[in-house]
Amino acid sequence: MTGGADIAVARLYDAPAGDGRARLLIDGLWPRGKSKAALALDDWLRDLAPSPELRHWFNHDPARWQEFRTRYRTELDARPEAVARALDWCRRGPVTLLYAAHDTEHNNALVLRDYLAEAAGR
Repeated sequence: MTGGADIAVARLYDAPAGDGRARLLIDGLWPRGKSKAALALDDWLRDLAPSPELRHWFNHDPARWQEFRTRYRTELDARPEAVARALDWCRRGPVTLLYAAHDTEHNNALVLRDYLAEAAGR
């Protein structure tokens, strides 16, 4: 990864890998039916989630993916404190960004992973 950041993404409904990575939930809503213990979280970075308006607009429509990426990155630019908190985790060691979406190719975790990797390299 750029700047040496080791950032993975995973669906939070998958079993923890047990690889020693910090596990960071990045969704704005707590996942239905999951306890904190079951998720084995290190932190919940809800301030990095897309705004409810953006999330509803996108609705995981692949046709809106490129525009979602642009809009979400703009939202992240406006949240320097939240980004700094995530980057602090990245500096400590490998992290896994956890998300709930079913779509593994069009989700906020992928955008955030790239955004944090770029920011870590600055």
